[in-house]
Amino acid sequence: MILTLDVGNTNTCIGGFDENDQLIFESRIDTDRYRMADQYAITISDILRLYGHEPKEITGAIISSVVPPVTGQLKEAVSKLCGCKALTVGPGLKTGLDIKIDEPASLGADMAAVAVAAKEHYPLPAIVIDLGTATKVLAVTKTGAFIGGIIAPGVKISIEALANRTASLPLISISNDPPMKNVIGTNTIDCMRSGLLYGTAFMVDGMIENFEKELGEKCTVIATGGFSSVIKPLCKHDFILDRTLIMTGLLDIYKKNVKQ
Repeated sequence: MILTLDVGNTNTCIGGFDENDQLIFESRIDTDRYRMADQYAITISDILRLYGHEPKEITGAIISSVVPPVTGQLKEAVSKLCGCKALTVGPGLKTGLDIKIDEPASLGADMAAVAVAAKEHYPLPAIVIDLGTATKVLAVTKTGAFIGGIIAPGVKISIEALANRTASLPLISISNDPPMKNVIGTNTIDCMRSGLLYGTAFMVDGMIENFEKELGEKCTVIATGGFSSVIKPLCKHDFILDRTLIMTGLLDIYKKNVKQ
């Protein structure tokens, strides 16, 4: 089994792929930069057993992380638990991407992983929309070059900003609410939900249109991230939902760097 770990600002996603490259389990835990390696090892062990697996089944691991303090703890945890060295996505690791941005070494590990997955598994050119803590839209050309994208505050950040920076607006939860039927809200909560959800959906639609204009052709559009299933019904553009895109990309990168 190959263990894939994606460390985001809010959650850490843990996945396991079998010898047939099938994702056999996926779990999420809070990203805690103060958690020690032994604590992460115990958590990963518990998750494996929850899904009917043992640490001894893990033969390799790869980590993408946007939270540097957690990266080292996870690498140590994997080493203690499984006896193998976890690869870390970053400079020096082969991705197969032709990275054409101003500072290639600055490309985020999560952005690299989803771009690799788009290149390897979908028709190009492709636009990847990652609706997580931050909202990211990325462009991969028909020749497989990563040429850049946009980064904006995500839905969660916007919710927290409204609650923390205003005197009377509450902190709301929207992930499990029914879809919005109208843009015009008739109470405070619905006004906030509409602004956050439709605002993100309209931005996504606008980004798709402008990305395709700059690329000069129609693109395959893939969406991933925790809010992707909430935002998709509100968009006028149709696109593919791939909840495990980053996990797939991490496996792809692992295979490019380890002899099978």
